[in-house]
Amino acid sequence: MKGLLEKIVTGIITCSGFMTSIVILLIVVFLFSEGFGLFSQKTIEDGYSLVVNRANPVDELDAGQIKAVFDEDITDWKDVGGNAGKIMVFRFDDMLKFFSEEELGAEYEHAGDCINRLVADNPGIIGFVPTEFVGDGFQGKLLIDHKIDFGEVFGGSEWFPTATPAPQFGFLPLVLGTIWVTVFAILFALPFGLAVCIYMSEVAGERTRAVLKPVIELLNGIPSVVYGFFGLIVIVPLLQDVFGLPVGESGLAGAIVLAIMALPTIITVGEDAMLNCPRAQREASLALGASKWQTIYKVVMPYSISGITSGVVLGIGRAFGETMAVLMVTGNAAVIPLSITDPLRTIPATIAAELGEAPAGGPHYQSLFLLGVVLFFITLIINTSVEMISARQNRK
Repeated sequence: MKGLLEKIVTGIITCSGFMTSIVILLIVVFLFSEGFGLFSQKTIEDGYSLVVNRANPVDELDAGQIKAVFDEDITDWKDVGGNAGKIMVFRFDDMLKFFSEEELGAEYEHAGDCINRLVADNPGIIGFVPTEFVGDGFQGKLLIDHKIDFGEVFGGSEWFPTATPAPQFGFLPLVLGTIWVTVFAILFALPFGLAVCIYMSEVAGERTRAVLKPVIELLNGIPSVVYGFFGLIVIVPLLQDVFGLPVGESGLAGAIVLAIMALPTIITVGEDAMLNCPRAQREASLALGASKWQTIYKVVMPYSISGITSGVVLGIGRAFGETMAVLMVTGNAAVIPLSITDPLRTIPATIAAELGEAPAGGPHYQSLFLLGVVLFFITLIINTSVEMISARQNRK
């Protein structure tokens, strides 16, 4: 009976582990399939076309050029490879500026003919119109609509997924913002975390440790939105006054909040690792004439480096994956940060803020899943690097 029960329990545990592995694998496959679906999408918004005069030598524009043209940052065709001449931007919403309601028809049934005449009569025009109004007898020319490529996404410097006629999916500001705020958060948290680890494991008495340890572990259970409110009410105004910033929401505010959030993890794991250092090694070091601080530096910390590194990795993981607190204090600006006091936006904050508004299956939706893939690889690289460093330290 006892042997049967053990077999049943073992089978349940094995099945649970197998099912968990399958679910994780399916989640990863779904993430990758949705994310890389972005590269099968066209640059121009679905259902629309860009049209120009038939005499215009320009055959295609990339997403950045299209945005610059329709934002009127580029106003001459020679800047995009055409003949010198002013660009005339036309959107379908502008129809009533050129034609009367009688000409267009009550149901816009004559809109196609009107667009045809407008494009034929204006050599410098570029129009963003529904494809249904561009028929076989169209006297203009449709610009080639190529698919979104890797260069536009991973090398693009602008994130504007709702722009028309060509959304901008540049990941560079989001990736740099995530790395920027995380690196500074760890630079702030690591020295303080190590100092507290050393104090609690090597200096503090039993009574002090018994009080501090539960308090520090309790900080891990505080919701991130509470840290965000703390940063918004205390840290953001303080930084604004100290640095004379127009707004206090910045990468520095996000780094400080993330450092505070990462500290409990670094301290808890690091302290446990240092307490596991054998007493015999401490006593041997002291017996050879080393001071207490020399013993900590030369014996305890090298022995505990693997655990300390694990604590740092867990802290980095929390910083990389944090959403709400970062969203509240960093300014939420999708621009490339040039200094730590600039507003920025991170990958997790972008996904959290925009996924609910992105149409399912569309380019915006798929780009957010691709951001998740990027976050997955960044975390994988960090974890692998730390494991290699820890393994090297252990061999030494």
